[in-house]
Amino acid sequence: VVALICAAPGAYAQAGPAKALATAPVTSNATANNIYGFKALDINGKEVDFAQFKDRVLLIVNTASQCGFTPQLTGLEQLHKKYQAQGLVVIGFPCNQFLQQDPKSNAEIDEFAQSHYGVSFLLMSKIDVNGDRAHPLYKWLQTQKAGLLGTESIKWNFTKFLINRNGQVVKRYGSAEEPAALVPDIEAAL
Repeated sequence: VVALICAAPGAYAQAGPAKALATAPVTSNATANNIYGFKALDINGKEVDFAQFKDRVLLIVNTASQCGFTPQLTGLEQLHKKYQAQGLVVIGFPCNQFLQQDPKSNAEIDEFAQSHYGVSFLLMSKIDVNGDRAHPLYKWLQTQKAGLLGTESIKWNFTKFLINRNGQVVKRYGSAEEPAALVPDIEAAL
C-alpha cells in the first residue's frame, strides 16, 4: 500500500542534496514574449522544441506521482482526449521538489502515469521548477503570471499554466483547481 499525501502549500522542502536534472539546450531569455524559443527533453530524453506548438493552446503542469493531487492526471488526460483535435496540447513536467513526491526515474514515472491513469499526453523529463536549477521554461512561466498573493514561485505540485495560440501565458491555476474547472478558459482559448 502506498500512501499518497500532499502537505499544505508552503510546507514544501527539498531534503538532502538535489541531483542535477538533465535538460536539453534551451533559450533562457526571461524577457521572451512567447514560449516558442524554449526546448526541453521529453520523458524518453528526446528534445522537444516548443516552436512546434505554434498556433496551439498549451496546458503546462508540474506533476508528481506520490501527491494527493496525482489523481488530477485523470482529468488532464480527459482534457487531452477531448480537446487535442481542436489544438490543445497538455504537457506534464514531473518534479520532485515538493516533499520529494516524485522520486522515481523518468521510465518509472512514465510507466506509472500510463498504467494507473492512462496518460497519453506529453510527459517531459523530470525538472526543477523553482530555484537556481529551475528549468528556464519554468523561470519564464513564473514571470508571466504571478501566483497566490502575487508571488512568482511555484507553490506545489499540479500548478497549471494555460498558454494561448500566440504562445503567451493567459492564466495560472493553483494545485487545488481541478482540470475540469479549466474547461471554460480552455474553450475560450481554442
